[in-house]
Amino acid sequence: MLMHHPENLGLELHTLVSRLERAGDQILRTEQGLSYRRFLVLVMVGELGVSTQRVLADSLAVTEPSMSRMVAALAETGLLTVVPDPAGGNRRQIALTDAGRALVEHAGTHLIRRLSELVESSGVPFDTYLAHTRQLNAALAGGVPGAATPTTLPRSSP
Repeated sequence: MLMHHPENLGLELHTLVSRLERAGDQILRTEQGLSYRRFLVLVMVGELGVSTQRVLADSLAVTEPSMSRMVAALAETGLLTVVPDPAGGNRRQIALTDAGRALVEHAGTHLIRRLSELVESSGVPFDTYLAHTRQLNAALAGGVPGAATPTTLPRSSP
């Protein structure tokens, strides 16, 4: 059966990412009272600067209604500001407050350290793992010249 194939990289990566997200969620909920998903919204707003719900939803691959609920909850706690877009329409501009920026900085630094320790404690050198992860991400995004992408890989026979 394919799913139990010993070289099923897709399943291994999916499982790893799920476990890392759960670990991050547990750390953030315990120490900051914030879910990992909401923390990612704050991080993305910090990366993008002033943004809109649509851009945030697209950036994090979630629906706009889901993003709307997360943004509203984060604004209610004083971590985001939400103001009408000067261009008009129903769009809103979303930005980090000073408290949101401070939380992203503090919790982000702490989370990176904790996850780095987790990787190292498993016997995997963190710097090597991070370099390989970035290389694979870049290749899949088409950012590595000459690297195969899902659409350029030759089809294999069943």
